[in-house]
Amino acid sequence: MSFDQIAPWYRLLETVAFGGALQRARVCWLGRIPRPNRVLIAGEGNGRFLCELLRLHPRIDIDCVDASARMLELARARVRKFHPASLRQVRFFHQDISNFQPPDFYDLLVTHFFLDCFLPKQIEAIVARLASAARPGAIWLLADFAIPRRAFARIRARIWLRLMYTFFRISAAIPAHDLVDPSRFAQNNSFTLGARKLFRSGMLKSEWYSKGTGEIV
Repeated sequence: MSFDQIAPWYRLLETVAFGGALQRARVCWLGRIPRPNRVLIAGEGNGRFLCELLRLHPRIDIDCVDASARMLELARARVRKFHPASLRQVRFFHQDISNFQPPDFYDLLVTHFFLDCFLPKQIEAIVARLASAARPGAIWLLADFAIPRRAFARIRARIWLRLMYTFFRISAAIPAHDLVDPSRFAQNNSFTLGARKLFRSGMLKSEWYSKGTGEIV
């Protein structure tokens, strides 16, 4: 799986399809979480979330892992342009998440629009591996697609998801065929849902988990 071919066009594709909704889902909890010390971001992509995190919490230590070398180049260039003083605090790992061994322990984990690319067994293994690198009380921020409850929104979301999965299976060779909700895997690894916010009539969700107990806000 690699997003190299579409990396230069990814932001345009995202904007055409969803406007700014995906980015709003990515960053919606950043103003609410405590300042992290060490962060692990899996599947960061072109660095838009990373730069917003650095804007609010400059010079924190961040590890970014992505299977796409081109996406990592874009992320690194974005940090160099907007937050050059923080560049030395960011480590970029060009690696498939399935083979990635977290080199540290973290108080913030981030998986935005990433786990939806994988099959259920893969998600289970990825979440367990990332959770094993979480410190007690760590926060997990997860933004992803969802299936709305209302009938019309549900039908529209399923059509959109079918089109997107077909496109990304062809262009990026993602293994997933259908959307799998990763929430149960986070909960199976001692993470408790603390907050959830929905976007685009429930087709997008942004969730905040904590390792231990949480409180809906």
